[in-house]
Amino acid sequence: MANYTAADIKKLREITAAGMLDVKKALDEADGDLDKAQEILRVKGLKGVTKREGRTTSNGLVAAATSDGVGTLVEVLCETDFVAKGERFGALAQQVLDQAVAAEAADAESLLSSTLPEGQTVKELLDAANATIGEKIEVKRVARLEGPVVQSYLHKTSPDLPAQIGVLVAVEGGDAQTVKDVAMHIAAFAPSALTREEIPAETVENERRLAEATAKEEGKPEAALPRIIEGRVNGYFKENVLLEQAHAKDPKKTVGKVLDENGATALAFARFRVGA
Repeated sequence: MANYTAADIKKLREITAAGMLDVKKALDEADGDLDKAQEILRVKGLKGVTKREGRTTSNGLVAAATSDGVGTLVEVLCETDFVAKGERFGALAQQVLDQAVAAEAADAESLLSSTLPEGQTVKELLDAANATIGEKIEVKRVARLEGPVVQSYLHKTSPDLPAQIGVLVAVEGGDAQTVKDVAMHIAAFAPSALTREEIPAETVENERRLAEATAKEEGKPEAALPRIIEGRVNGYFKENVLLEQAHAKDPKKTVGKVLDENGATALAFARFRVGA
């Protein structure tokens, strides 16, 4: 007869986030010893880490922290929305964010190799969580911005999920509301660059080729092609460059114009959307 109770099963599931069947098997093998059962689950879970490496992580959350002109943004991914909205995963993501801040990490590689106060690396922390939760968990992206003012903004795309879109924006000058509005605009309109100079030359050239091919396909006169091509390339900039986008709260003005009117200069930004 099993030497454990329903309360033991519940407690072990809360500790490890393992499935009901796995918990029961571990308790059977450990003869009801909770500590030993936890070790069994972890060992079995760690053996499955390699098998899970090829799985797709399309769920998760973004988390951000700002302090004294420094902002940090992390994207932590898992396989299912069930795990993404769980307290255990949320606590893990917060631990990862705290370490990113402490280590001044600016990319995922440096964060993963950094050592936590407990002595393990972030990579080892994730492997252990991977084992107990039973899903592939990874830090996909990390961003770190510095500036006179760094504003963060997190957005939930679904009320029952954690934040799926995260933004950092570094600004000089301006008031708090102006900076917050720009951060929210970035979340909504997903610019790919701050200025048109930041768009890769090959991307711009490809847009020119597409604009020319489209204009010719439409039968536009040869003499009008340069003007049409230039207009369509400028249209691309207006869609993708933050300072040239129409401001979310005042579409008659560009983001750059709104910043200028409020004595602010955008220095840099970062935007993550889970799985994108």
